[in-house]
This record gives sequence, C-alpha cells and structure tokens, in this order.
Amino acid sequence: MEWQQLEYFQTVAHMEHMTRAAQFLSISQSALSRSIARMEQELGVPLFHREGRSITLNRYGQLFLKRVQRILKEHDEGRLEIQNLLDEEAGEITLGFLHTLGSHLIPDLIVAFREKLPNVRFQLNQNNSSSLLQQLVNGSLDLCLLSSPSEAARVEWKELWSEELFVFVPIDHPLAQRESIALKEIADEPMVSFKNGYGLRKIIDRLCMVSGFTPKIAFEGEEVPTVAGLVAAGLGVALIPDVKGVNNHNLVKIPVIWPHCQRIIGVAWVKERYLSPSAKHFLQFVMDYFHHEN
Repeated sequence: MEWQQLEYFQTVAHMEHMTRAAQFLSISQSALSRSIARMEQELGVPLFHREGRSITLNRYGQLFLKRVQRILKEHDEGRLEIQNLLDEEAGEITLGFLHTLGSHLIPDLIVAFREKLPNVRFQLNQNNSSSLLQQLVNGSLDLCLLSSPSEAARVEWKELWSEELFVFVPIDHPLAQRESIALKEIADEPMVSFKNGYGLRKIIDRLCMVSGFTPKIAFEGEEVPTVAGLVAAGLGVALIPDVKGVNNHNLVKIPVIWPHCQRIIGVAWVKERYLSPSAKHFLQFVMDYFHHEN
C-alpha cells in the first residue's frame, strides 16, 4: 500500500464524492477510483457504500479511517520536528492563558522573550482553566498558564508565582473602613464571582467552604475588571486579585486575614509530547523569568 493511497482515501472519506475529491487532488476520477479499488483489494473488504458518484464510509472504512488519520498525523508531526530542528530560533508557539493574565502579564512576557528570539510567532488563546486544560491535552496548545491542573495525570505543571486575593467592596460599604477582615464576614453578602469552570471560581468556592459558608452568587462574569465593575456599581462584593484594570475610585480593597486567600499560577505542558525548540525555549524562559522575579 502506497503513502499516496492513504492520502487519497482520507480525502474521499471526508468529501464523500469521487468527482469533487478528484478535483481537489488534481487527478482524474478514474485514477482515484483505481487507487481506492486497489486499496480495498489489498485489505480484502470494501470501504465505502457507493451510490453513483456519492460514497460514504461503511463500518470497515470508518475503522480504517481512524488508523489512517493517526498515521498521517504522525507523519506530519515527524516532518514538523525535522523542520523545527533546522531552525531553532524560529517557529510558532501556541500559548493559552487565563483571562486575568491577558491585560499585563502575557504582553510583558512576549515582549521580553522576543528580545531574545524575535522571529518566533505566537498563537494566543485566552480562556478559562477547564477549556485551556482540554485544549492542552488534545494538542491544540503547546503550553498554558493556569492554576494547578491536579485532575490531569498527563499534564506536567510547574509553579511560577502566587497572587493574593482581596475582598473588594463598594466605597460606601459598611466594611470599607476596615483594614482587614476574615472571609466569613462576607458570608451574608451578595457576591459577584466567575462562571462555573473558571479556575478563580473554584478557588473562591473552596475558600468560602473552608470559612464555613456557601457564597450567595448574585452575578457571574468572565474577567476580573468586569467583576470589579459590578462591585463598584454596588451589586455585591468580590474576592479577586488586584490586577491591572481593577483600579476604580469607587472600590475598596480589603486584605483577608483568614483563611490565607491566594491563587497559584504555573505553566503546564503535556508529558512526553513533542515540544518544538521554540516552545522549549519559551518554557525555560518563563520559568527563569519568574525565578528571578521571586
């Protein structure tokens, strides 16, 4: 069985039409039909249900397609590895990160890294922890910055830094004059938090549980500045990091004396999966960057 036959088979399987597949492959329909027929003869089973020029995979074809896709993917990754090895100072990195890191940290990191390797390109994906982890595991991302993904056995995670979480209240709130509070003191307050699946939401819910209460969620947002804006408007209180974009004269930031409120951010990648030289350079750069910062 020839390599070209596998590519032809995958194209026909996806397009489900011999004429269109032949046009896409820039070969004659008869040549394509003969290639598929030789493959079926070699395998000893038909791979398609045929109705005129329109064809669909049968159960043998569906099984075989899974293997072919895996073979072609391995081939593409192998070719990519070789290309990357020929140019270690270029390439592309797919990087995922939490919403709260996009306004300041990620731009600073990329600018600093490109001072060393200016030809490296980045594809950026800003999302919540669950989505980032899923994309990392399925191969859509090389690296991502997020809280510890303890539930993912295949994922390697290295702690980089921690951020203190503060209670934010409107400036006219009864707690606004306090220098510090225990988290349980907001147990009866409406809370502005994050949507389920977001790493900060999980951390906040856990800290509230440790303090002996379930938060009364009044509004859910996706980004820290949005949550802070809702608090400034008097719609509740929030437990969030003091990140860029939160500054608002209608808000008061209050440290929490108990429990210790923080989130830990690290860099994650999949064990034993190939990382391009540029991605490896960036991974080491990020770890060194925060080691020096700390």
